[in-house]
Amino acid sequence: MTQVIVLNGGSSSGKSGIVRCLQAVLPDPWLALGTDTLVQAMPASMQASDGGIEFAPDGEVTVGAEFRTLEAAWIEGLAAMARAGARVIVDEVFLGGADSQRRWQKALGELRVLWVGVRCDGAVAAGREVARGDRITGMAASQADVVHQGVAYDLEVDTAHAESMECAQTIAAHVK
Repeated sequence: MTQVIVLNGGSSSGKSGIVRCLQAVLPDPWLALGTDTLVQAMPASMQASDGGIEFAPDGEVTVGAEFRTLEAAWIEGLAAMARAGARVIVDEVFLGGADSQRRWQKALGELRVLWVGVRCDGAVAAGREVARGDRITGMAASQADVVHQGVAYDLEVDTAHAESMECAQTIAAHVK
């Protein structure tokens, strides 16, 4: 039985919409947690230090050692929740591509995980980014491809060609 669904995609690729739809279509309750939740939980000082997370004016995201330490604890905590019986959907942005996935794989260990790539053309994601108004311009385009480099998926969806509900239904069909 699938215990964790990891959705990886760039900013404004449509992951959050898919997560909400997954929660609606999956028969059991699933917790939705993601990298935005982690960043929001961190003290504001983490966005003003070299060791934390920095969002450059062009959309580039840089993370430091303090961020990585908290992120590692976060990942272990989500894995512990799944081991304790919670089903978890992770809304993630693998800034380090394959290295990011390896960190998750190590923590999730023996858990049954469905790895999902959420693709979206950079230009489409950039348009969504502008429409949202709550993202740094350039983040969507800079992340559209890099987050998928070297990452292995069980399934991929493309939100430039399918709505969130259709993507969620495709994913749900692979949850065992």
